[in-house]
Amino acid sequence: MSIQVVAAIIERPDRRLLIAQRRKQDSSPLKWEFPGGKVKTGESPEQALTRELREELDVTLLRAIAIAQVEHHYSGNLGSLSITFFAASIAEPQIRPGPFEQVAWVLPRELAAYDFLTANQRIVAELATGRLKPAEILASFA
Repeated sequence: MSIQVVAAIIERPDRRLLIAQRRKQDSSPLKWEFPGGKVKTGESPEQALTRELREELDVTLLRAIAIAQVEHHYSGNLGSLSITFFAASIAEPQIRPGPFEQVAWVLPRELAAYDFLTANQRIVAELATGRLKPAEILASFA
């Protein structure tokens, strides 16, 4: 059975995307990812995303539209992840990052310079090449 995970792709008006680096003591230390986390029992993916963004960044989720689904299988007995990526907008202009080594706002073309989790690499490629544009997706569903 796979673990259900949600991740937010937050794009500012200047086209920069929010990415976060895992802490040294975390699994996959110092790898980069999009903010989010596990869906708890009884939560919808949207509820989990709202909770995770509040816990990790101290922000309020305004809107979220699912834009990609990735199934990632780990080698050995580590199981698999089912990740739903959301184009997301937040209420606050400033974030207060919590459980991360650091966060960064980067242009899509700069994503390749960061060492992302393997499970994020397909979405990173689609963002970097402009095939996925989170702000445009959110605007088209306004």
